[in-house]
Amino acid sequence: MKLLIVGGGGREHALAWKLGADDPSAEIIAAPGNPGMAALGRCVAVAADDVAGLVALAKSERPDMVVIGPEAPLAAGLADSLRAAGIAAFGPSRAAARIESSKAFAKSLMREAGVPTARAVRCVDATAAKRAAQDFGAPVVIKASGLAAGKGVIVCTSMAEAEDAIHAMLLDDSFGAAGREVLVEEFMAGEELSLFAITDGTTVLPMLAAQDHKRLLDGDRGPNTGGMGAYAPVSLSSASLVEDAVERVFHPTLAALRASGAPFSGLLYAGLMLTSQGPRVVEFNCRFGDPETEAILPLLESSLLEPMLAVAQGTSLDGMELRWSNDFAVTTVVASAGYPDKPRRGMPIELPESRLNVYVFHAGTGLDASGNLIATGGRVFAVTAVAPTLADARRESVRIAESIVMEGKQLRTDIGWREQERGAGASRD
Repeated sequence: MKLLIVGGGGREHALAWKLGADDPSAEIIAAPGNPGMAALGRCVAVAADDVAGLVALAKSERPDMVVIGPEAPLAAGLADSLRAAGIAAFGPSRAAARIESSKAFAKSLMREAGVPTARAVRCVDATAAKRAAQDFGAPVVIKASGLAAGKGVIVCTSMAEAEDAIHAMLLDDSFGAAGREVLVEEFMAGEELSLFAITDGTTVLPMLAAQDHKRLLDGDRGPNTGGMGAYAPVSLSSASLVEDAVERVFHPTLAALRASGAPFSGLLYAGLMLTSQGPRVVEFNCRFGDPETEAILPLLESSLLEPMLAVAQGTSLDGMELRWSNDFAVTTVVASAGYPDKPRRGMPIELPESRLNVYVFHAGTGLDASGNLIATGGRVFAVTAVAPTLADARRESVRIAESIVMEGKQLRTDIGWREQERGAGASRD
């Protein structure tokens, strides 16, 4: 078997690791990949947003499946182009990927399908957006409608903050094209869960829920980021809650996409807010989340390759199920100095020796002219530890993350703090 994985971050490294473990004889190709993925297969210097180059590479390599990691190539129609060339791809069509690439489209779809979510007003004019924010009152959420690398959501605790966010998006063009259309949205109080589901468009195969930590600093302080860590499982995610989410969120959303002429297949990710009125959708993503993927996959004991290949080849997921470890996983992100606003690049890196049940996924690394490992991105590593208790997993994850030698590195030491505050996270055996 030959697998082509598009992307070069921590999510793609985790996918390559798991798929390679499911079939050790598989040939893995990554485009563009990273030094960590190079240890698992072959990296080819084709950028993840180079649709024409990726299609040409796939035509040359003829993989059994192309796994598309990031959202940008999905929104650009890479899956459509691959299928048109007769190549099996795991990932939704460009039309279906609008569930993430346009928050305005997703909100309208949810409203029509009766999917529980926050009230929102779509705006392209700053004056109208400020009026909508006044109508909602603080706290209020301002969202860039387009793709903003996980940083386009601003929770505003005052009208002054809301006006600043609206000004940044609609007048200052701080978010580029992503922020030229915004949603002014009702604030939802509660805890957020990330719930992934593999789907063929009709059948839904839910995965373990995880919880992401967006703020840069311990105690959920500091600026918003693409994610500074995650843990799984989450005690608030009971079997009944997942079943409820499948029936009230995933199935109606998939039905609405089919009815709109954009059937969805691949990985549908629902960000859920657990409110006093029950779970409500914060937003959808059309692909595996990062860094939740790095926490979830080390706990998956059954094959990931089998259901992904079925979806890519257009066959049903009926009868398939996923089996999970009873352990906990904690992922600590190691970020470069200056992240998230002005991340430094080029710093040399020294990694500790590998340890059992600890996975160091490369998220933003490269090699210098001498072949030495250096930082090339804001989030540089995702360090996942698996252990019988949440406390043990966090302790080991932080220990290894702190032992990575990189000037100015940033990391959180409290991933999963809410879980431990409520007394959860003890051994599940």
